[in-house]
Amino acid sequence: MTSIQFSAMPTTDAEALWSGGRDAYDHLPETMISDGPGHPCRHCLRNIGAGEELLVFAYRPFPELQPYAETGPIFVHKQPCKRYSAEEVLPPVLTTSPDFIVRGYGENDRIVYGTGAVTPIEMIPTYATELLARPGVAYVHVRSARNNCYQCRIDKVKAPALAETGAFI
Repeated sequence: MTSIQFSAMPTTDAEALWSGGRDAYDHLPETMISDGPGHPCRHCLRNIGAGEELLVFAYRPFPELQPYAETGPIFVHKQPCKRYSAEEVLPPVLTTSPDFIVRGYGENDRIVYGTGAVTPIEMIPTYATELLARPGVAYVHVRSARNNCYQCRIDKVKAPALAETGAFI
């Protein structure tokens, strides 16, 4: 069985916005006040509490523009927060809806056709593991099943090299 890890938005991306940077459309993020559940922070992967300030902005979780580089609105806390680090555990934001879209992407950052499925939350780790075991699938995105907004990324856990583990042949 392939081990997986859930990855939040990179801290460098969040820090750029917290320090006045622009989003994927070259706009400044908008500030809003959370009214409670429904505003998941893509950096700490927790919901932004009612009454807390948040930034909403266009985000493209791909390295370059290309036809499959989906861009959409996401949220982060307005004040810096700690990046999600319990990578092997289903993040808290993925427990707020009954299901999410889980979809595989290739090394070329294009959708691998036939991989996208609306997946019940309890099946996300299993389905992501199945996708990552397929040839041609390099990583997986989890997206909102209602609005298609990016939630987080899932990768294979890289096995340590034999020399690093102390194992000898």
